[in-house]
Amino acid sequence: MPGAATLAGCATIPAASEAPVAPVATARLTGEAQIADLVSRMTLEHKIAQLIQPQINTVTPEEMRQYRWGSYLNGGNGGPYGEEFAPAGEWLRLADEMWNASTAPLPNGEPAIPTIWGTDAVHGHTNVIGATIFPHNIGLGATRDADLVRRIGHATAVEIEVTGIDWNFSPTVAVAQDDRWGRTYESYSEDPRLVATMGAALVEGLQGRKGADDFLGEGRVIATAKHFFGDGGTDQGVDQGDVNGDIDALKSIHAVPYPAAIAAGVETIMASFNSINGKKMHGNEALLTGVLRGEMGFDGLVVGDWNGHGQVAGCTVSNCPQSLMAGLDIYMVPDDAVALHSSLLSQVRDGTIPMARVDEAVTRVLRVKQAAGLLAPNAQKPSERANAGDLTKLGSPEHRAIAREAVAKSQVLLKNDGVLPFAAGTNILVAGQAADSIAQASGGWTLTWQGGRELDNDMFPSATSIFAGIEQAARASGGSATLSEDGSYTVRPDVAVVVFGEEPYAEFAGDRKTLVFPDDEGLDLLRKFESEGVPTVAVFLSGRPLWMNRELNAADAFVASWLPGSEGAGVADVLFDARPATGKLSFSWPATCEGTPLNSAQGALFPFGYGRALSDTAPMGKLDETCAFLGGGAAAEWYGNGRLANGITATAGGTDLPNLRGTGGGVTAIGLDKDRQEDARRIAMAAGSSLALRGEGSGSFRLSYSLEAAPSGPVRATSGTATTDLTTGLTLAAGKGWREMLLTPACLADAGDSLTIRTEAPLTFSLASVERVSLPEGTACSF
Repeated sequence: MPGAATLAGCATIPAASEAPVAPVATARLTGEAQIADLVSRMTLEHKIAQLIQPQINTVTPEEMRQYRWGSYLNGGNGGPYGEEFAPAGEWLRLADEMWNASTAPLPNGEPAIPTIWGTDAVHGHTNVIGATIFPHNIGLGATRDADLVRRIGHATAVEIEVTGIDWNFSPTVAVAQDDRWGRTYESYSEDPRLVATMGAALVEGLQGRKGADDFLGEGRVIATAKHFFGDGGTDQGVDQGDVNGDIDALKSIHAVPYPAAIAAGVETIMASFNSINGKKMHGNEALLTGVLRGEMGFDGLVVGDWNGHGQVAGCTVSNCPQSLMAGLDIYMVPDDAVALHSSLLSQVRDGTIPMARVDEAVTRVLRVKQAAGLLAPNAQKPSERANAGDLTKLGSPEHRAIAREAVAKSQVLLKNDGVLPFAAGTNILVAGQAADSIAQASGGWTLTWQGGRELDNDMFPSATSIFAGIEQAARASGGSATLSEDGSYTVRPDVAVVVFGEEPYAEFAGDRKTLVFPDDEGLDLLRKFESEGVPTVAVFLSGRPLWMNRELNAADAFVASWLPGSEGAGVADVLFDARPATGKLSFSWPATCEGTPLNSAQGALFPFGYGRALSDTAPMGKLDETCAFLGGGAAAEWYGNGRLANGITATAGGTDLPNLRGTGGGVTAIGLDKDRQEDARRIAMAAGSSLALRGEGSGSFRLSYSLEAAPSGPVRATSGTATTDLTTGLTLAAGKGWREMLLTPACLADAGDSLTIRTEAPLTFSLASVERVSLPEGTACSF
């Protein structure tokens, strides 16, 4: 068998033969009888394989043929054959290869079960070039249009089918409560009832209506409600963090969308990364089994998130029976599938995992495949199915029209002093780096996991930037539109549109400490035009409401545009009154910049449900522009750009480390390139060692750091007479790239002239800067 000799750990896997394949479907067996028959004829090795989901960056068709993984996925930066931007035809080719490998004949009458491919098509099939990019969920929540969301789901499912994929990890039904969370834009609303309505609508759009003739038929794919549960309620909005409180109170917010999704027929639910009162959801039997299955009656498939089981206490990504016993049916284990298979196999054989639990999980996997038609007598490989390879349906005009409608309906008008709508013949200057950037208008989960402005418009064929949409509308009305990113002009315009906002991000990379928008590009442009007497319209691109008092004061009109996607003409439709401004806030808009959770009952500047019509030109009073967090407060740098500041010392076990470099007392610090040559340090600390920085200054400590792996023992920080435990915070920060740590009086009440880090187990981390900063009273410690 090709490649078999190179695969580690294959000794327990029967080799495939060329004997005639045992059919997965027979004329005499259907429904539960068919599934029971299949389970009875599968080997333990292949049952375990049904419960494991690797990613395409590491699994090959040869390995699929050997192990018969039940499913596989493409991660945020994964593409067929190692090509992140592979054309749609290559996605379909890989789908066929994996199907053929999974259905190759097996010996001894064992059925060959087709595999299934899952993808994160969270706002359209946006891993694939040319697909329609719909607004992110936060914008769809502002439309209040469930039928529109249903049509978006259907269009997305058709485009997924073009590439031969069966399963979508969507909708996200998080109820975001703290806008500092980096996934806020994946939430339809802060209101659980609105989330429930929209989430159920997307399920119906993706799968079809439960009981309808086209349920999981042509133009439909498997949907996934995620992430069960509480992902939108973590403390301080820290992604994958802890959610604390009375369980019934938490359920009254975060569990509300799931019964609606279940009633809509959702086939799969994904477990969340977060903890509930300190217990990780991937190992939480009381909630995954007791609540989801017992109270809510969900009888479908529970799939894990990206190595989420590895965060369960006592687990690693390759060894975690706890998750299966808690109620997980499929482990999403991108790179360690073979090792996990081996450990699960051993744990069934030694009795750690009962065979009945394995059969139960396998049965749930097969039910989903049966519902999708993969176990039918006439089941076809991906390229032979409806819509497969029909590139005219990828980003089709019909789908783009739906997206344009969604963009227009999602725009929320917060201010209008009469400059809108634009009159016929208006000469418009369009400014800002985001104005002609489809990537920035689309946000994260767009071609790459994080998205990014480096993805130029050539990567989005047939898409329309916001500027291009305004230019088309202006020309059609007898006027003109000129792009000038820096706002310069030779002929004075009638009005300026300033397009600005957050650069793309996804998941924890979007976590923020406050709701301050740190980029002054838009503010500077608005103030420039204000000083020149040019009326302005601010079009703000963001994945959440942010403190915009300065920009609101400087603009004559302000539009919350969210992350509209590939159809920028939908923005122009509202500015020119081709469609009415009907969008309503799905999240309360903050009046202050701190970022603590708020809702309409807590003094929001604009409450949930706010949104003006174009005819509402009532003046807005001057807003308070005071924010203690602007500029991050007064700061004194102790370490940065690879150097200790004058008067600052670093020591380890009594040994001086000049410029935080060298070895002593069980600590080794070496140069590390972060943004430039050796501007940071990689610090390895032995068990029982300590690292101290000393110098003058007052206030809180702010550190820029990165930690690849969670601490294996307690880690503490001491300053003055105060000591605080860092272990939990560092555990949450591990593996999330560069982070900011704030050590404030909330956890270091007596900050003195030194900061000492002590670890009881080996610890390695990277450090880019240490500052003493003045922060507003009451600022929480955070990681």
